[in-house]
Amino acid sequence: MPSHWMTRPIGLFGGGSQVENFREMATIYPVRVVRRASQPAPFDVGGPIELPAAFAFQGETLDTAQFLSEIETTGLLVLKEDQLVFERYWLGNDATTQSASWSVGKSVVSALVGIAIDQGAVRSIEEPVSLYAPMLKGGAYDGVRLKDVLQMSSGARWNEDYSDPESDINKWIRITADGGSLDAFAAGCVREREPGRLSRYNTIDTHVLGMVVRGATGRSLAEFLRDNLWGPLGAEADAFWVVDSTGAEVAGGGLNAVLRDYAKLGALYLNGGAWNGRRIVSDAWVKASVTPDAPHLVPTSESSGYGFQWWIPDDSGAYAAIGVYNQFIWVDPGTRTVIAHTAAFRRYAADLRAESYRTADCRALFRAIANA
Repeated sequence: MPSHWMTRPIGLFGGGSQVENFREMATIYPVRVVRRASQPAPFDVGGPIELPAAFAFQGETLDTAQFLSEIETTGLLVLKEDQLVFERYWLGNDATTQSASWSVGKSVVSALVGIAIDQGAVRSIEEPVSLYAPMLKGGAYDGVRLKDVLQMSSGARWNEDYSDPESDINKWIRITADGGSLDAFAAGCVREREPGRLSRYNTIDTHVLGMVVRGATGRSLAEFLRDNLWGPLGAEADAFWVVDSTGAEVAGGGLNAVLRDYAKLGALYLNGGAWNGRRIVSDAWVKASVTPDAPHLVPTSESSGYGFQWWIPDDSGAYAAIGVYNQFIWVDPGTRTVIAHTAAFRRYAADLRAESYRTADCRALFRAIANA
């Protein structure tokens, strides 16, 4: 199964170090602000933990501090039983830093789809996305079920190879950075396969989900997020969403927020869609989102499985939102652990060696933290 961490993300939204890009994105690119909750709800603080000094990975023992330094971790937060037990920042970041989610934001968009369904704005995942986004008629997404798009199984032809200047993902990046309509780009995609047969990682699939939410609700993604997720979760800080030159949010990777508010999404899913006694998204949606329900979505020894914009690495019950440069929201129901992690790993995908990704290493560290 192709995945976004097996491509080379070079020059994403311009050059320079990723640390600088995180800080400066809102001053360079058009954004829509997502205001914090009117009643912010900080996490309860539990007994503090220390990270394991070392962890096992593929028969070796890795030093935790050295590993976090090597992948240029900017923030790491751990929740146990809904209590904040660890929070630390590096490389000039702190609890107020709005870090880019990259593809972690895809899981946020998935939650918005679930909320739109709960509210009746979208009737069913069996309906075609073109019903809610008529602009998609006549292209790759015409008549494709919402479910297939959620599962990255749209059948649209797509190349997510960042190292190829003419790949689809690099064309998407140029539109985002230089101007143009991402909606029109999605409408112009060509179908390659029958939908629902192959899971191919495709950032424009998530943009189509954003088009569905906007079309069904009549609201921008930022507004819908603020009123139906950020507010009910008690988000502690303003977020912002990069938009294209037409004002459409970059659904596939443009959300920026503080680490604590990313962790809140993990806590929400850990608790079956409820938080602080309030139902935010249905338990049925949460379960379906993290349950592969077809052979091409099930994790294997060679690749992770996939749900509704969530990764399922194995059969342990854990699941994750994952973005390039090693952004994570890791949820482990078995140990009641949520881990939020941001990084600026500038050597990410410099070549095809595993050492240039470190994604599997991150998963091993998270398991060690959860099981400690």
